[in-house]
Amino acid sequence: MAQTSTALLAIEDAARRIGGRTLFEGVRFQIRRGDRIGLVGPNGAGKTTLLRSLLHPESLDAGTIRKPRSVQVALLRQELDPGTQRPVSEEVASARPRIAELERELQSLEAEIAGSASLSSDLAGRYDHAQAEFRAQGGFDWEARVAETLGGLGFNVAAQARSVASFSGGWLMRMELAKLLLTKPDVLLLDEPTNHLDLPAIEWFEETLANLAGGVIVVSHDRSFLRRHANRIVELDGRGSFALFEGSYDRYLEARDQQHETLLAQKRRQDRQIAHLEGFVERFRAKATKAKQAQSRLKALDKIERIEVEPRQRRRMALRVPDPQRSGLEVLRLDAIAKRFEETVVYRGVSLTLHRGDHVAVAGPNGAGKSTLLRIAAGVLAPDEGQRKVGHNVSVAYFGQHQLEQLDASRSVLAELESCAEVDDMPRLRSHLGAFLFVGDDVEKRISVLSGGEKARVALAKLLLRPRNFLVLDEPTNHLDVESREVLEQALARFAGTILFVSHDRSFINAVATRVVEVGVDHLEDHLGNYDDYVDRKRGAGRKNTDAKKPRAKPRQIDREARKKRERIERRVGRVEDSILEREEEKESLLWKSGDPNAYRDQERQRDLETKRTANDAAIAELYAEWERLAGELEALEEPDAEAAPGSSRSPAGA
Repeated sequence: MAQTSTALLAIEDAARRIGGRTLFEGVRFQIRRGDRIGLVGPNGAGKTTLLRSLLHPESLDAGTIRKPRSVQVALLRQELDPGTQRPVSEEVASARPRIAELERELQSLEAEIAGSASLSSDLAGRYDHAQAEFRAQGGFDWEARVAETLGGLGFNVAAQARSVASFSGGWLMRMELAKLLLTKPDVLLLDEPTNHLDLPAIEWFEETLANLAGGVIVVSHDRSFLRRHANRIVELDGRGSFALFEGSYDRYLEARDQQHETLLAQKRRQDRQIAHLEGFVERFRAKATKAKQAQSRLKALDKIERIEVEPRQRRRMALRVPDPQRSGLEVLRLDAIAKRFEETVVYRGVSLTLHRGDHVAVAGPNGAGKSTLLRIAAGVLAPDEGQRKVGHNVSVAYFGQHQLEQLDASRSVLAELESCAEVDDMPRLRSHLGAFLFVGDDVEKRISVLSGGEKARVALAKLLLRPRNFLVLDEPTNHLDVESREVLEQALARFAGTILFVSHDRSFINAVATRVVEVGVDHLEDHLGNYDDYVDRKRGAGRKNTDAKKPRAKPRQIDREARKKRERIERRVGRVEDSILEREEEKESLLWKSGDPNAYRDQERQRDLETKRTANDAAIAELYAEWERLAGELEALEEPDAEAAPGSSRSPAGA
């Protein structure tokens, strides 16, 4: 989107302090039309505080925010009033009160005209003026726009007619987002806008956001969102400093790394200079003939402004999911599951099978039953009908959406971990918490004083204290900052066990998932691959047309994305090959069992074995097809002079 040089907002040397701590200072940048500014930094760096300060400059401790009088600024709030009993559509329509006023005025004028014997020029003029303003305000299609916006954010026709008070906080946030999108402010300030959206709503929101003419500044941990939209990045580093990067999110990551390398080189040169001066002073300080030169160099040392280089990455989780005990091939089988809550049917006769090593993401809109499916799979919720069967030697660990609320606020971090530990865990509790960034006195902090991100790390530390071979995870990245999400996804991508999870973080799904299961009331639709593969298959040719409209990535960005894509495919190739080996072993086992004389005389057992062989053969064929597809993708990624990528030239066992 083209930009103009006119600033909608100009932030000049903004600073904010809380207690004795400086959140940020010296913040200087402009927001222009067409800007999509990503505001990034670790939890607690002051991102939300800066957003609020842009709307309320009086909250700053220093600096100014300049704004033309005509520019409208709006903020997506994170704390909302549950609202009134009026319908959702009416509440959202109230975002433009002038339209409702004009509509009432037009109705009054129409009634006055109908009751008049003759139409006066004054009455006609008032009516024409009101109608012209109503048209300019978009009043004639206002109801349709409200319905379309609410529909895009997941409110069906029935939901739009329900009272505001009947919805939870996440849906209230969607209503607030709908209001902002409909009012189209000049500057839109968004604080984690995708947090409460499901994947279909995120895609709709992104399309709508791309068409807004004004400037947008957004705080988001959604890397896919930032990669698609950000054209400038503002970084608050958590130590009070600020930096502005022009270009995409990936360009920001590269520029940040380059800056760090440059600073390291400068520090190495300075360290050599300091060592030389200190050596001279040490050698000649006591010699009368050199004392003056030594003193001169000592003064030079005092004047040097030492270059300080922060670690390449801020303190981050050193997470490694423990290798679990090996389970049987079939980890979980759900047969003809049915579940209802009062009059609402969530599932009716659905089935799902998970095998060892599967990493399965569950997809579908909010309210489709994703969390319900996970709770049934984990054994914390019983189905009304059907059977849940857990495989041999399977141990389950469940992380629910409300896991943070189940922490005991009165306990310390260490005591909370002790509450679920066994005797042999006790010696390693502190080192385990250290991997989740709780070091020294941090382990004595009360749960009640922790931030949302810190509580999430405590909950994950509890979950991963003891090795389990089947992880059931419902939104595990909620409240985690970008770096912690990346650490978690890398650890789970390497995890040798089985994972069933729900997440609205597309980057996380792409890194971890080997299958995507789309939920429906009476069926589960299975897709091999990650989220991008799932979307490609759903969109088909439409996806290609959409991609063709996107601006071309720069060569360095393409290299980075291609490398990440290759690594992702190689991991999936490895998992598919492991699955093929297991299926081939199962095939040999079934053939041996079919040849057993006792089984041969038992017709019912023979039919059962034949059914299993047929299903296993079909699974093998599907896995080989997937392997060939992945091998083709790897081959397409290879450059003429590049070495063959690992896994691209080998054949799976039995091929």
